[in-house]
Amino acid sequence: MTLRDRLPDIRGTYAEAAPMARHTWFGVGGPADMIFCPRDADDLAGFLASCPADIPLLPVGAGSNLLVRDGGVAGVVIRMNQFMTAIHHDGNEITAEAGATDADVARHAARAGLAGLEFLIGIPGTIGGGLRMNAGAYGTEFRDITIRAHGVDRKGQTVSATPDEMGMAYRHSDAPADWIFTHATFRAVAGDKAAIKTRMKEIVASRGDAQPRGVRTGGSTFANPPGGKAWQEIDAAGCRGLMVGGAQVSEKHCNFLINTGGASAHDIETLGETVRARVAARGGPALRWEIRRVGQEGGTPARTKNISGAKNISGAADTSRSPGTTGRTGA
Repeated sequence: MTLRDRLPDIRGTYAEAAPMARHTWFGVGGPADMIFCPRDADDLAGFLASCPADIPLLPVGAGSNLLVRDGGVAGVVIRMNQFMTAIHHDGNEITAEAGATDADVARHAARAGLAGLEFLIGIPGTIGGGLRMNAGAYGTEFRDITIRAHGVDRKGQTVSATPDEMGMAYRHSDAPADWIFTHATFRAVAGDKAAIKTRMKEIVASRGDAQPRGVRTGGSTFANPPGGKAWQEIDAAGCRGLMVGGAQVSEKHCNFLINTGGASAHDIETLGETVRARVAARGGPALRWEIRRVGQEGGTPARTKNISGAKNISGAADTSRSPGTTGRTGA
């Protein structure tokens, strides 16, 4: 009996032996046994209620903060950003499905004249991933704006929780591992549309000045250690520009790892572990991976070359410079 034979009928889509390199910003990673894109929350709940318990499941969003190893992913990858991307507002509250991008939620709020969510324009990824890791930028985190998050558990049962109930902390939440977020409601305040859009432009410009653009990267690689900055520790350890195979520590912002065009997932992970070891060797803190690493070692590496217009860390196509050409800004 094949894996497909064991899976329930759904209203969304299945794809067998699907290359994960196509679904991550790094552009690397082996195939998933199966990818499931749920049509909506009910479709997801029905799938979970009927899916055999021994089949591994991995929910993913935009693949911006994800490193899939070269051996691929066993079981079913659940891609939330194919269909579940709706956003709407009611008064000063905005509800977004888990597959909606953070940037699209920020833009929706701006069009509605709702302030407080501008920081989302600078966070790569989707709402579901932001809830899971309590993503944040510019002094604001998901826990500061979330009223309640909703999802389903491995048995297909509906669940919900507030930030306090999920124990949200810096780049962390205690939400049960088997929860898959479906949507969340966020608080905002009435604001001036022009001022909101100006602030969003400032954030985009600031990130563009300080971080690599037009290259394949997973965003910030390591969480900042208590009282410090990860990039400063990496720079002090002499790792700026360090390479392993086709993977490189960004010259522009050394808390970013880059696929220069021919990297494998093994190259990228080995480079990250080398950086951690060098920081520790000089008495620095134990850097904690912020990028999620999943899948199996081995296999034939999937290599996706850099192309002009590759997604940058804001989630938008960037053609302002050739991939891999970055300046040094000391960040």
